[in-house]
Amino acid sequence: MTGLPIPRTRGTHIKDAPDHHDAELVLRLYELRREPVLRESRRYMAAEFWPANLDGALAITKGEHPGNAAYRQVTTYWEMAYGMARHGIVNPDYLVESNSEGLLVFAKFAPWLEGFRQATSPRSFRHAEWITAASEEAKAVFAVYQHRVETRLQGTSR
Repeated sequence: MTGLPIPRTRGTHIKDAPDHHDAELVLRLYELRREPVLRESRRYMAAEFWPANLDGALAITKGEHPGNAAYRQVTTYWEMAYGMARHGIVNPDYLVESNSEGLLVFAKFAPWLEGFRQATSPRSFRHAEWITAASEEAKAVFAVYQHRVETRLQGTSR
């Protein structure tokens, strides 16, 4: 992928094994996901938003787009969550085991990531990109989501 260099590889500052603090954080992330506005925003981004090209991906960043609030809420939520792993606060593999939905959202933007970052911010999806490189669990889950997105997009282009 492109954009900013992937910040730091997995090293001594990344937790190699989860502990009870990781469990507390993951449970808290789950509680936040149950909040009604975030739940509806997540539903929209997972089920209704399927950009077929860079213009489609960029359209949701515009304030007048009906999914703009959902986009902002969901992407910042997942970037915050994956940033916790990047900065050694929670074990990346453990986090992704029950918090991979953000990788589906990332997979929807990944085909156009370079252009998306040029048009918006070079920092877009940097934590999602990092976790897919640093976590074997995330790599595997992301590959499944990439395939799902590709299949969906092939079906809509016919």
